[in-house]
Amino acid sequence: MLKWLIAFAISLVSAAAMGKSIVVLGDSISAAYGFDVGQGWVSLVQQKLKENRSDYVVINESISGDTSAGGLARIDGILGRLKPAIVIIELGANDGLRGLSPAILKSNLAEIADRAKKSGAKILLLSMRIPPNYGKRYTEMFYNVYPQLAKTLNIPYVPFILEDVALVKELMQQDGLHPNEKAQALIVEKIWPHLAKLLEEK
Repeated sequence: MLKWLIAFAISLVSAAAMGKSIVVLGDSISAAYGFDVGQGWVSLVQQKLKENRSDYVVINESISGDTSAGGLARIDGILGRLKPAIVIIELGANDGLRGLSPAILKSNLAEIADRAKKSGAKILLLSMRIPPNYGKRYTEMFYNVYPQLAKTLNIPYVPFILEDVALVKELMQQDGLHPNEKAQALIVEKIWPHLAKLLEEK
């Protein structure tokens, strides 16, 4: 185990030095809440990169329960420490579940993306939705933040990554909010084409 940890640490340092790291800045959806992290979509993306003989290393900086404000508070340290080539932003669901202002969500995500871009990283924005019981007006305002931001900042975004998952009972955990391990490959299918395109541009 110790040898594996040392080897992994060396690979992270090497990836940062070569500009070959992909950072995922997210919440519980990316932190594999409720099951082993090795089964989460972030780990599956790393496996897919290896299958495609890519030397990029995926570094998961996701924290369950995190908000866009939390991500903004952490981004400078992450950029300075890891010097990522690509930053995948998966934040906002917890903002929505707490009924926070979509305008603040948009401002926070914009600032995260702007700081990452200034560091030299490419951005991939993952869109989230919240349950309809929050009201049609609020849920639409919340979701529209993502395409609006993508257009304004000229960055790629992935439409709702749980589109084919959220309403399928067999793919969700009992809380009805978090996808289970069976859903992770479907999430990768949503994300991979957009990530692959960014990798081609690097």
